[in-house]
Amino acid sequence: MSSRVRFLWSLSSVGDPLRRSRALTSLSGMPEVAAHLDFCEQAETCGIESVLMAFGFTRPDPIVYSAVLGTRTERIKFLVAVRSGISSPTYFTQQVNTLAAVTGGRVCLNIVAGRAPDELRYYGDFLTHDERYQRTDEFWTICHALWRRDGPVTFEGRHYRVEDARLCGSFDGGRPEIYLGGSSEQAVELAIRHADCLLTLPDAPVRLRRRIQPVLDSGTEVGLLVTLICRPTHTEAVEAAHAVVASAGEQARGVHGRLRGRSDSVGYKSTYALAARGSEWVTPYLWTGAVPYLGPPGISLVGSPDGIVEAICQYRSVGVTRFLFMGHPDLEEMAYFGAEVLPRVTA
Repeated sequence: MSSRVRFLWSLSSVGDPLRRSRALTSLSGMPEVAAHLDFCEQAETCGIESVLMAFGFTRPDPIVYSAVLGTRTERIKFLVAVRSGISSPTYFTQQVNTLAAVTGGRVCLNIVAGRAPDELRYYGDFLTHDERYQRTDEFWTICHALWRRDGPVTFEGRHYRVEDARLCGSFDGGRPEIYLGGSSEQAVELAIRHADCLLTLPDAPVRLRRRIQPVLDSGTEVGLLVTLICRPTHTEAVEAAHAVVASAGEQARGVHGRLRGRSDSVGYKSTYALAARGSEWVTPYLWTGAVPYLGPPGISLVGSPDGIVEAICQYRSVGVTRFLFMGHPDLEEMAYFGAEVLPRVTA
């Protein structure tokens, strides 16, 4: 396992910091190209390695959009979210190889199985939670075989069948780096089989260690998806955190109350439950107060630069080596992190 801590940032709410507080049907799926391009350029200077390109009906297509941003940036990588069931694994592998060719290899992949059955059905996906993971296993088995280029690929499973599949184009370097998002037992098993890193939602380090230990034992790394709220003092950071909730408003609590009931994601359910336990502070720096208003990705590391450095070091001590952040607002939060925190944890 690499000892180097690496940092990524989600593009999900850039330009719209309270996006997660509104009903999904009210959101636009059209890209904010100027704001996102500016963010990517700033991320390059702030030491952020990759930006997450999320998937869903409220988003632009992540592969197409990564190609657009990739041709106008120089170093930032694009962490493209991928669901099985959207296209054939052969065609998907071809798309990724093409994206890598036009961006100089600046693409990595985030495997997601989906978390909302009603939204999955928009795409013709009617499988259960466990069935989606079974299909995802088949999907990535085929993709890996194509990237290995060890001859024509023939595979017959429950969900996919290909015969003598081959691609004339290749991925320079063999294959892209692969992340898998999830918290369920199925996610852990798939990360061990197919990914370089499991991305999961945070908990107290002592409890998180038990959940991720099988992943670490396999040699696969672990990263956290978490919101960051960092200010010059702890008191200012807490005030900023409560200001985010106040800006979201009580209507946001109603939105997420409905979304909570429709999700079959283990990670989302466990984080909602964590936020309902009573105290908003899981640790002196891990805060659940925004979860009822912004959903599970709203679980936050809150504190001064000293406090955030301590939090990162504590998670590093249990095996976490990657952090995928969100911010409120993202650009200012990322710039402050790049100036005040990152130099101290990468020195």
